[in-house]
Amino acid sequence: MKRRKFIQQSTAATAYLTLGGLSLQSFSTNTLKHITILHTNDVHSHIEPFPADDIDYPNLGGVARRSTLIEKIRQENPNTLLLDAGDIFQGTPYFNIYGGEIEFKLMSQLKYDAATIGNHDFDNSINGLYAQLPNATFTFVSANYDFSKTVLNNHVKPYKIFVKDGIKIGVFGLGIELEGLVDPKNYKETKYLNPVEIAKNVSKTLKEEEHCDLVICLSHLGYHYKSDKIDDLKLASQTKDIDLIIGGHTHTFLPKPTITKNVAGENMLVNQVGCYGINLGRIDFYFDDNKKKTSKGTTIIV
Repeated sequence: MKRRKFIQQSTAATAYLTLGGLSLQSFSTNTLKHITILHTNDVHSHIEPFPADDIDYPNLGGVARRSTLIEKIRQENPNTLLLDAGDIFQGTPYFNIYGGEIEFKLMSQLKYDAATIGNHDFDNSINGLYAQLPNATFTFVSANYDFSKTVLNNHVKPYKIFVKDGIKIGVFGLGIELEGLVDPKNYKETKYLNPVEIAKNVSKTLKEEEHCDLVICLSHLGYHYKSDKIDDLKLASQTKDIDLIIGGHTHTFLPKPTITKNVAGENMLVNQVGCYGINLGRIDFYFDDNKKKTSKGTTIIV
């Protein structure tokens, strides 16, 4: 989608998702618990805003502007999670010079809660990624990369659970197949596991064993491919315990989250907000006294 067209469409675009036959209007506002999910993807080491004369993204983006926006939203709703769907690294001289240190330190200052790992996060090798972990105060989640024979063993979790206002939120990560995208010497003994099977197992664990009220997948698989290659929409259609897929990799500008069907025919959300930190995704979930939920989502231009 052309950037200018996206801006025009996204200024007031919001997706509303109804779960379990309930609409947002059916809840009493006095009893709702409100959870806000903020997210980015494919920031690619873009620390500063684009210059005013940039042909595609003039004056857009920048960590400082994103920080101001995030803090404003947190003041409005303290029950907020901030997540990233991978490809934090590679794209500006900041990465070439500092190897990811600046990116992780700034994300930590912005108080990211969790992130998954994209293919470009291996560009300085798995050892380079490992070397920067002390600069990250947030958790890395990836369920379908088996790091057991690498330096990342025990440093990346399959999932993490957060509790906000009594609402239990499970967040897990999925990564794209690295073969053909990344030099094998960079990811070394990392083993790629089938993302659909892993997603089924992990989301079931989060729902049935961990009793999560909300299950979020941080995916770096890509939004949609015309081939049979697994993507976020295919993942949604083949699973049933995921409420929201936050995507990355394909740099897809969605002005609002896609409402799609899972394998059980129920509504769920898939979202992705382009690239380079020029957008911030926002999805608001509302829970009644019985923890039945509804949601609305939009993309905010930073």
